[in-house]
Amino acid sequence: MNDVINDYQKWKQQGENLRVQAKHAMESRFRELFAEAVEIAEMYRADFGTALKPPAHVTAFRYKTSAKAKGKKAAAKPAAAAPAPKAEAPATKLDPKVVALQKRLATAKKKLEDAKAAGGTTRPIEDKIYEIEDALRLAVQ
Repeated sequence: MNDVINDYQKWKQQGENLRVQAKHAMESRFRELFAEAVEIAEMYRADFGTALKPPAHVTAFRYKTSAKAKGKKAAAKPAAAAPAPKAEAPATKLDPKVVALQKRLATAKKKLEDAKAAGGTTRPIEDKIYEIEDALRLAVQ
């Protein structure tokens, strides 16, 4: 009887080890695919100027490009396109709607930093920032 119990415990341990290995393999594959998807989305945005939308059934994809990545990609773009953004920049600054959205965004980001420092919940603030950024993108276009 002890042999059966020992065999069962060994089998159970082997199954648990295999389960842990499979879990790690799936997590790493998921991260690789996600990183590739982010890279494709950034290339799409850089080439075509709009965000690549995920499939309709994906509702929790909240990736935002970092400020550093935007600066590097903007500098890496052709130099001939440099005068065009300068012409657009004053027009967006004169629009009071855009200025108001930029102020709201700055305030929301400050609140987010304060919430992170305090250890509070940040999800509602992050959602608000996301909404303001969307409104700002629509106002600029």
